[in-house]
Amino acid sequence: MSSEPFHTGEIAVQERAGERDIARRHGAGISSRILPGALPFLAQQRLLAVCAAGEDGGLWTSVWGGEPGFVRSTDGQQVRILTSLMEASANDPVLGRLAVDRELGLLAIEFATRRRLRINGTIERISPEEIAVLVRESVPNCPKYIQRRRPHGVSTSLPSRRPSGWGRTVDEERRALVERTDTAFVGSVHPARGVDVSHRGGAPGFIRVMDETTLRVPDYPGNSMFMTLGNFEIDPRASLAVLDFERGRIASFSGSARLRFEVENPRHPTGGTGRYWDFAVREWVEFDLPSTEGWELLDASPFNPLTSQK
Repeated sequence: MSSEPFHTGEIAVQERAGERDIARRHGAGISSRILPGALPFLAQQRLLAVCAAGEDGGLWTSVWGGEPGFVRSTDGQQVRILTSLMEASANDPVLGRLAVDRELGLLAIEFATRRRLRINGTIERISPEEIAVLVRESVPNCPKYIQRRRPHGVSTSLPSRRPSGWGRTVDEERRALVERTDTAFVGSVHPARGVDVSHRGGAPGFIRVMDETTLRVPDYPGNSMFMTLGNFEIDPRASLAVLDFERGRIASFSGSARLRFEVENPRHPTGGTGRYWDFAVREWVEFDLPSTEGWELLDASPFNPLTSQK
């Protein structure tokens, strides 16, 4: 990594938020490889958020599951995703957009311990056995806003529980899913740094449906690095995977983002930042969450701002 780990978009948002000094301190955790201490954590994971762009440039974010060991790295420089141990929907919007030399964003997350590891890289190899990714950047993330859950079980042979859906506007069913979610993953991209995927969480209702093509997401206080918002500052392409654990579904939206500063809405709090980003929906697909028996909610994050449903 260079002495300056942040690109111009991240720096611009850090300065606008008045958090540049904090970002500099946290930037020391960004590495060009997965640190040795994080390798056992990666090998234990059963859930992986992923983001990729298709040939048309549009971003998509999804979630893959699998038995422990389905995602691993032995040297910190290459990540291997073993397809024989992996589960993903046949209608997963990321799988069909993978290609050698294409960028891929990964986020390994363990809901039960609120630990997560962010990895960005380039696809080196795709075979019937595995997807190999060359690591460009890795950083551990803070545990804030993660709801603690534990899976009942994961299977690689789960049939589809419900037909997949597709659309261009947020209809009543998708609106209801968005309004009850407490967990989402957001994808962004930078022309030199590649594709990135990050976690977003909050109390149900933290993501608002503004109209049939617009979602609004608050930006809560975090690690001050602004890796997602910094990408949006440079490139507005965005994706958002919204999870419904109770019904075992994912709604993945592809579109673009626009940053909003100093517009605090007391009915839609930001935790004091006054920052939001509006997501313009281009299209969406809904499909099964990878899990056979669902997830048990242990407790919500104590950091979640209270959100009004009105």
